[in-house]
This record gives sequence, C-alpha cells and structure tokens, in this order.
Amino acid sequence: MRDDRLHRIVEAMPTRPGVYLHKDASGTIIYVGKAKNLRSRVRSYFQEGRPVNAKTVALMRKIADVEFIVTDTEVEALLLENTLIKQHRPKYNILLKDDKSYPFIRVTKEAYPRIFKTRTVINDGSTYFGPYTDGTYLYHLLKTLRSVFPLRSCDLPLSDVGIAEGKWKVCLDYHIKKCEGPCEGLVSAARYNEYIKQATQVLQGKTRELETQLHERMLELAEELRFEDAEIVRQRLDRLRQHTAKQKVLTSDRRDQDVFALARSEATACSLVLTIRDGKLVGKRHYIISSVQDRTDEEILATTIERWYIESDSVPEQILLPVEIESADIVVEYLRSRRGSAVEMIIPKIGDKRKIIALAEQNADILLKEVLAQNAAKDQSVSKAVLALQKDLRMDRLPRRIECVDNSHFQGTDYVSSVVCFVDGKPRKSEYRHYKLRTIEGNDDFEAMKEVLGRRFAGTDEHGQPREVVLPDLLVIDGGKGQLSHAMEIITSLGLQGRFTVVGLAKRLEEVFVPQSSSPILLPKVSPSLRLLQQVRDEAHRFAVRYHRILRTKRTLQTELTSIKGIGQKTATLLLTTLGSVDAVRKATREQLEDVVTASQAEKVWVHFHSPDGDA
Repeated sequence: MRDDRLHRIVEAMPTRPGVYLHKDASGTIIYVGKAKNLRSRVRSYFQEGRPVNAKTVALMRKIADVEFIVTDTEVEALLLENTLIKQHRPKYNILLKDDKSYPFIRVTKEAYPRIFKTRTVINDGSTYFGPYTDGTYLYHLLKTLRSVFPLRSCDLPLSDVGIAEGKWKVCLDYHIKKCEGPCEGLVSAARYNEYIKQATQVLQGKTRELETQLHERMLELAEELRFEDAEIVRQRLDRLRQHTAKQKVLTSDRRDQDVFALARSEATACSLVLTIRDGKLVGKRHYIISSVQDRTDEEILATTIERWYIESDSVPEQILLPVEIESADIVVEYLRSRRGSAVEMIIPKIGDKRKIIALAEQNADILLKEVLAQNAAKDQSVSKAVLALQKDLRMDRLPRRIECVDNSHFQGTDYVSSVVCFVDGKPRKSEYRHYKLRTIEGNDDFEAMKEVLGRRFAGTDEHGQPREVVLPDLLVIDGGKGQLSHAMEIITSLGLQGRFTVVGLAKRLEEVFVPQSSSPILLPKVSPSLRLLQQVRDEAHRFAVRYHRILRTKRTLQTELTSIKGIGQKTATLLLTTLGSVDAVRKATREQLEDVVTASQAEKVWVHFHSPDGDA
C-alpha cells in the first residue's frame, strides 16, 4: 500500500526543476534533494534493479511520504535545497560541520565602515572574510591594514548629522596619523570609503593593482611638492609590499582560483578549499563530515562546493577539482550568474594545477589527522580516569560500567530512588532507571536501599518472567560508612558479594569508603578518579530529584484539585499555572476564578474550598 501511494505521488509530480523532501512515518524530513526534472529524479528512487548503496537502501526503507517545491530554475533549486538542509538537518543528507570557532574579519555597512575581527556572523549587510584558522596570520593582517590605511578603530555610530552637530572629537589615532578624523568631518565619506575599498582589495588578495595606485599617488604628491604626504604614502606602500612578500605564490599566471580537495579515514572525511587570488594563497577553510562510509567523493565534494559558494562573497574565474562532481552544470551556471563572466571547472591530471590539488590534499589529510587525534585524545582522557579509578580503588578489573544509587523524598513522602549508569566514563542515559518505592513508610534510607537494590538485581521482572541482569563493575553508594554497611548487607543477602566492587562516597569531605575498612581513601581533589566518582554521584542525585519533583507535582494535582467533582487534569493545570499554587486557588474569589475558567467550574472550586463541607 505504501509503494502504491508513493507511486501515485511520483507520477503526479511535474517535470520542472525543484526540490523534493522525503519524510518518514512520523512526518520528519529525512532527506532533501534538488532536481532538474522532479518526476524523473524521484522516480529513480523506486526503480527496481537500479544500483544503490547502503545509505540509499536505508533511506528508501524509511520513506513514507514525498513532498516537492517547484522552482523557476535549477539555480533556485540549488539555493532552496541548501536553505532546507540547514533548517531541517535531515538524517540522510551530508551535513558539514562548520568552523564556527574560527574568527572572521568583518567590514561593516556604515557611512564610515569599520574593519575588525569577529566570531559572530550577522546578516546586516556587512561583508565577512574568512574564517581564519591561523590566529597569528589574522593578527598581522589586521595590523597591516591599520598601518597601510588610515581607518578608524573606534566604534562610534558616525553619521553625517552627528558629525555636523560636533558630537564627537578626534582621538590619539588622529594625532599620530593613524586615522584622518572622520568623527570631526576632517575626511570626506567618499575618500574614507575609498580606503575601505582598497583594504577590501587586500583582504581579497588583489594587491597588484593597489600597489600601482599607491605608487602613482606617491609620485603625484612628490610632483606637487607635498613631500611629507608623499613619505606617508611611501611608508604605506612599503608595508603593503612587505605583507605581499610573505604570501605564498602558488601560480605564475596570477589567476583567481579556488582549489578543492578531500581526505577520508573510515567514517570521517575532511573537505578543504584553498583560496588563491592573483596567484597567491590568501585563505583556507575546511569542513569535517561524519558517517561517510556510504558516500562517494563526488557527493561530498559537491556538497562542499555548493555550501562554499552559497556562503562566499567571492567567485573566482577557475575552480580546480580532483574529481568530477554531481550537478556540476547547475553549480557552474550559478557561479557564472554571480560572477557575471565565465567560470571554468577543471579536473587536471598532470602539470602545475595537479600539483596545487596535491598540496590541497596534503593539507586536508593533515587536518583530518588532527581531528582524529583530538577525538582519540578525548577518548584517552576518559580512559585515564577509568584507569586511575581502578588503581586508586585497587580493583581487579577495569570499572568500565559504573552505577550509582541515590534516594530522594520530602519528609518521607514521594520516596524515590534512581540508578544511573556510566560506561567507559560516559553517561549511558538509555540505562538510567528510577524507582517509585512501594514498601517505605516514613524516612528509612536502609529500607529504601534494600528495596531499590532488590529490584535492580532481581532475576525476574514485575510479571515474574526471568530477565537478564547486567552487573556493574563498580557500584557507588551516595553516603559514608553507615550507608555502605547497609548496602553490603543487602548485596550479601542477594548473593552478590564479591561479584562487583562497592564503595561509598561521603559528600562532606568527599571521602571514599570501601567495605571492611574503617579508614576512608582520601583521593586528591584534582585526581581524575575522584572527579569521575563525583560526576556519577551528582548525576544520580539530579536524576532522583527530577523524578521526585514529577511525582510530587502529580500528587499535588491529583489530591488538591482533581478530587473536585467536575474539575479535570486540564482545568487543574490551568488554575495552577495561572494563579501559581493550590493555596492561591484556595484564597481566590469567585471573580478571580472566573477570569481563568468557566463560571460553573469556578463555582465548583470555590464551593469546595469555602462551603462548610469543604476544606477551608
């Protein structure tokens, strides 16, 4: 039935460009794709005998519905697809991990723009360059811009009206000739924005033309006998040339190029783009992609290229790729419309261009290895805590599975217990358990411990059916020597003594107690083993308190308000959330109650609390 319904949907699709959305049974978007011909593209998913990879097979099993959005052009479909993927993050699309931790250079959109470093991208018309993965290079780049161009470093909201009214005064930068004083109108907006335009040329790597302009300006000033001004321009030109000399020259033909490369290692990949302007390397950006076992190089690079150019302000005349990508013609058409002239997409096999791709691949491989090493270091740091715990507690085996028990109650009511589980030093929330205790009257931690441990390690379920019991390597009891002794009595009665290690963690001095020892183990406050024990204990407490609050709130609703005839859960919740508490409901007048619920409901509540037979 599902296949017949999907077949009817597909056959009714138009043959125009657009975006299609695959949904699962719950209505969640699980894949977004673009197509020149919607019907033909979506129909291909359901053609028998078509070769598909494991990812597509899994996707097709999940598809319960298909929707589509028609666009006027293939380029519009490309842009819409990117927007929808960012918005919905579908499970079966390639999701690129952004370098959001890296800084950008922002050129603001103001009458007198500012240039500064930022880590936040705001869609307010500002222009952004980056991200810059090398902090030292970024520092020297900004320093060069400020030494070459007399740009303001203040954050004043300059406007022509404010300048005319004399709202601001020049600062030290003006007196040391690092700024020409736009705050007092000492430089025109046109001249200041020319400096901004030239600074943007530097950020784009377009320095040859700028060097020529500065050289000509220096000669003009000298001919006008303005030697001091000519010297200032000469110094700026020298600083610009020093900056240019430090940039690595990759090509001799001085072309604008973007070079893409890819490195892979099992389930993780790193795609990278080198930005070359005037033959010089001016930027580098990479993306990390997970779960790429069933993805081709062509798919990953296509996603990277689409994302890069949708977000990038600059389009080069030439793009170098290691392999042909999917939908290359759509991308080229989009870039041609952005640039206003032809854009080449080349897959070189030999020569200098192939050497540049090889350089990009080396960079991608290095970055991928760094990411994998960082992930391994994180895993290793966790392992160190577990290893340290085994050593400090003198355990025979590694405490890979750690569980902790904690109780929570309010003056003996709503008694609950929680058991949390950590595996290899990390929370395993799917194995957390909470227990509403059934046999406890009043405040009795011993009986509470007895019940929760009995239920945790019972060999049968609530219906008397046998169940598999997974034992921890280490059981942590929240408490000192007394609570540990109670726990050991219960564990011994259950026949589990010696099957796993049990310790008590006393909260006051963070002392660790072990059975059959009157003296606690004092672990250093900064030791990874103590931090892990504290994390497990605190998580058990948080989980128990959360469940206790849920039960207490539920009990309050049930006993105080829902016991009133004609007042249900929904009405009780509305009264509580509006008036704040049961006591406030009790003290409310009829008029106040009628502002929240109907007149008949308000009458029932008021009578319940104020009639001679009521509670008041």
